[in-house]
Amino acid sequence: MPTITPRVLKGFRDFLPDAEMARASLVKKLEQVFASFGFVPIDTPVLEYAEILLGKGGGETDKQVYRFLDHGERDVAMRFDLTVPFARFMAEHVDELYLPFRRYHIAKVWRGENTQRGRYREFMQCDFDIVGTDSASADADIVLTAAQAMTKLQVGDFSLRVNHRALFNRFLAHIDASDKSVDILRAVDKLEKIGQQATANALSSLVGSPLASDILEFIRKEDSFEATLDKMHRFCAQKDQAADMAKDRMLKIMECVSAAGFENRMVLDPSITRGLDYYTGMVLETTLAALPEIGSVCSGGRYDELASLYTDKKLPGVGASVGLDRLMAALEAIGKPVVSGESTQILIINQDDIQLPEMHRLANLLRADGFAVEVFPEPKKVVAQYTYAERKHIPLALFLGNASKPYTLRVLGRRENIEIADFSAISDAARKELDGSR
Repeated sequence: MPTITPRVLKGFRDFLPDAEMARASLVKKLEQVFASFGFVPIDTPVLEYAEILLGKGGGETDKQVYRFLDHGERDVAMRFDLTVPFARFMAEHVDELYLPFRRYHIAKVWRGENTQRGRYREFMQCDFDIVGTDSASADADIVLTAAQAMTKLQVGDFSLRVNHRALFNRFLAHIDASDKSVDILRAVDKLEKIGQQATANALSSLVGSPLASDILEFIRKEDSFEATLDKMHRFCAQKDQAADMAKDRMLKIMECVSAAGFENRMVLDPSITRGLDYYTGMVLETTLAALPEIGSVCSGGRYDELASLYTDKKLPGVGASVGLDRLMAALEAIGKPVVSGESTQILIINQDDIQLPEMHRLANLLRADGFAVEVFPEPKKVVAQYTYAERKHIPLALFLGNASKPYTLRVLGRRENIEIADFSAISDAARKELDGSR
């Protein structure tokens, strides 16, 4: 019978242990940050009814979604992000929850888009949202959570680039271009990818050259947060209440972020629009100074009307998502590879199967004392067991001896042995070595 050639689909990947442990290490740090802000975990199904996911995604999303008929002839799709399923989740469970509700959700999503560095068709997102309040405090907490996450992950210099969709929308209304707002927003959102001239050409084809010039001037950054905000406000109609409220909201967010010590990270960038059309207020993109071309590694914004697709209840929300795979690729590219999380700390060397019961007894006692321990399953040559430990990055090996020399703890990195007279001293010696290696 012929063998099947092992292979994975384009845009999909296997994760070997080192890569998966590195990813798990990042996830653990993110979970710690999320929990410190009061976010709690949830989960939702991979498959949803297609009408749930595509109710308000937009043309590009429709093309990227993995959609099919299941065995029951139901029109279903795989989630392309974690925000839309969360809106459905809130509409379905709001009476079982408390408001405001802070959640985080770390899971895989799927998009059938073109692959490139740091971008795959199957990837993991790490979302965090606050639902049930339309406040500057919630907006600021999302920005601050992103800032703390980047700090915790030690990504180096980064920028929190923010904007307010209402200011852009009011400006477009002032120039009578609201009917083309979705296309304009998406054209502007591609500015950094395609450049100023290509963006100008795209805008000119939509609204004509004079208005295209006005839009390009509107999205240009000034020397300071306040100067940029004042200019954006001036471009809107006079006595525009929505524009006034958006300006006040951005000032309050900046005050909160500054008070928390991240004022030098937050930049008002009018070209940040976020292509998805469910955003209604503040939007956020996080870029790394050492690798801006990889794009945003943490993005999001306010989406006050998203849940209205599924419920009559008012559920204003704001949130963001860390693109974990893109972030890992960025860290590798800038020379800050993610350190793999720990696996086995102590390998019990197997020199004689007669000692197996005692090896497993000791291993279990050491696990109860907080160590990750494994017993080598066969009495192979010691050098083979050392090689196994080296390939698995195990720092310590434990030998069972005899009455005169009961235990030997070997520090594999230094090739140094520590003779130990009784079991109670193993934990102390192992902990001392492990703490010293960090």
